[in-house]
Amino acid sequence: MSKHRVAILLGILGFAGMALSTAAPRPEGSGYHLLKKYQVGGEGSWDYLKIDSVARRLYISRGTHVMVLNADTGEVAGDIPDTQGVHGIALAPELGRGFTSNGRSSTVTIFDMKTLKVLGEAKTDTGPDGIIYDPASKRVFAFNGRGNSSTAIDAASGNVEGTIPLGGRPEFAAADGAGHVYNNLEDKSLVVQIDSKSLKVLNRWPLAPCEEPSGMAIDREHRRLFIGCHNQMMAVMDADTGKVVATPAIGKGVDANRFDPATGLAFSSNGDGTLTVVHEDSPDKFTVVDNVQTQRGARTMALDTKTHNVYLVTAEFGAPPAATAENPRPRPTIVPNSFVVLVFGR
Repeated sequence: MSKHRVAILLGILGFAGMALSTAAPRPEGSGYHLLKKYQVGGEGSWDYLKIDSVARRLYISRGTHVMVLNADTGEVAGDIPDTQGVHGIALAPELGRGFTSNGRSSTVTIFDMKTLKVLGEAKTDTGPDGIIYDPASKRVFAFNGRGNSSTAIDAASGNVEGTIPLGGRPEFAAADGAGHVYNNLEDKSLVVQIDSKSLKVLNRWPLAPCEEPSGMAIDREHRRLFIGCHNQMMAVMDADTGKVVATPAIGKGVDANRFDPATGLAFSSNGDGTLTVVHEDSPDKFTVVDNVQTQRGARTMALDTKTHNVYLVTAEFGAPPAATAENPRPRPTIVPNSFVVLVFGR
């Protein structure tokens, strides 16, 4: 082979090597497996989880109160009482305040993140469910499932600053840190984009082919929303245009989604007992790398950005009670004191 051809070949190989080196490395499987299982027990249902990665606290909503555990040992670190019908927990670390959405009382409880002492309460529209803190506006947004609205609360004072009509039943939300809050409308299969300072809805984006969206997470750097859909897909949406750019398959019965910017992994926790792990190969290409076996009912989750561990909660279930005209599809009974926290990691 001539020197000229060798030079051309080496140039082509070098260019190919450069192209490969700029692509995000795709893991061969996620490596996630069960690390710990905390036998927590106690009575009451559960919903959202929230982790304070700095203080090493895990907040768990339990129907009428919020359990607070040591995230590393599973030991009880405290409790926030009288949060009737609690769904979600939001944290404002720079203000040292936490917030819970109480669906039954249509209130938000405000508490001190260090002492866990209740500081006050804010009134919302009917049935607050999802709740987030937006650092750009320093406001807490409670999303009212029965009110089809969002209540904006000043995080420092606890004062209600406005109610935003959404035109549908809101589920979970995400904030981009640059003045936009996003929320799924479950019954409309839409995403609403909200200006967190003017409290105006800027856009209403269809999620098709996604149906009945539930959980939401965000990759702030690449402007991507990760939305769990009940027709077993994760809709990846451009946060600026509303375009759905990918729909990787997930397990059945999704409730929560999380994204880890350090690893490029998006997670979907599914009630069928799986944790779907999706890798962001590029901002427009996403690959399912794992469906980790968890436990039936483990459909809500928190992601620890310090350890990259995923926390899931569930319990053992018994047979459902007999169907009635008032309750034609009763839920399975929960075995007493079987509530557990599952910690998955690499």
